[in-house]
Amino acid sequence: MTSTLLSLGHGYSARALARRLLPQGWTVLGTTRDPGKADALRAEGVEPIAWDRAAVAEALGRATHLLVSAGPDADGDPSLRLCRDAIAARAPALDWAGYLSTTGVYGDHGGDWVDEDTPLTPGTRRGQWRLQAETDWRAVPGLPLHIFRLAGIYGPGRGPFEKVRNGTARRIVKPGQVFSRIHVEDIAQVLEASIRKPAPGSAYNLCDDDPAPPQDVLLHAAELLDVAPPPEIAFDAAEISPMARSFYAENKRVSNRRIKDELGVQLRYPDYRAGLRALLDEEQG
Repeated sequence: MTSTLLSLGHGYSARALARRLLPQGWTVLGTTRDPGKADALRAEGVEPIAWDRAAVAEALGRATHLLVSAGPDADGDPSLRLCRDAIAARAPALDWAGYLSTTGVYGDHGGDWVDEDTPLTPGTRRGQWRLQAETDWRAVPGLPLHIFRLAGIYGPGRGPFEKVRNGTARRIVKPGQVFSRIHVEDIAQVLEASIRKPAPGSAYNLCDDDPAPPQDVLLHAAELLDVAPPPEIAFDAAEISPMARSFYAENKRVSNRRIKDELGVQLRYPDYRAGLRALLDEEQG
């Protein structure tokens, strides 16, 4: 039987997973709210599915695997709003379901380490929405659910080089602040490893080995480009958006031990230095 992945909210990370699965003979169905993107999906080998209750319900009937990338809002999870009953009806027939959450569900830990057993105490509105979405997905009866808590995502088209080149990058310094991050290709390989070794009910942190201050990442990008680094700006003096400021309100180091111990994952990009070097090499082709 052909394996078929239905991707609800077929975005950056889901596209990376599709690139791994399609050459293996998988069928990938990806939802889109924009009919204008259908041809682009087809060009990638993905069958476009309209963000419509009937269309998604029909696609669910063909799916053996389900990936949920669409993020929640103040009204809850959009996929569950659209078709919770259809998902619940199909749940027992699915081999695997994955929900992409964020490490924001852990809240602030003053720079200390957190793992999947750390209590979930989100301090931001977005983190609280994510925790509620995790809870709501866990409540779908019979769903073989796996939760993936993603750190800051980077990869092709989402690296720091363009801003460093054009002079818009800012090295905002908040003493003691670190962020965890993950290359999109490592997200894809973790998802594939989980599909190969399902463990319903599990949660996994997806991040690299090196939580680091954001200013260090920009400094390294400038060094790779052989340009002057952006000047440092004290956090208290920085003019940044409320959303950006909220990211700095939480400070933690996220452990990725479980993806290694339980899924056997070896990260392709274990730190930002390896990831940025690879991105620049790819750019320069």
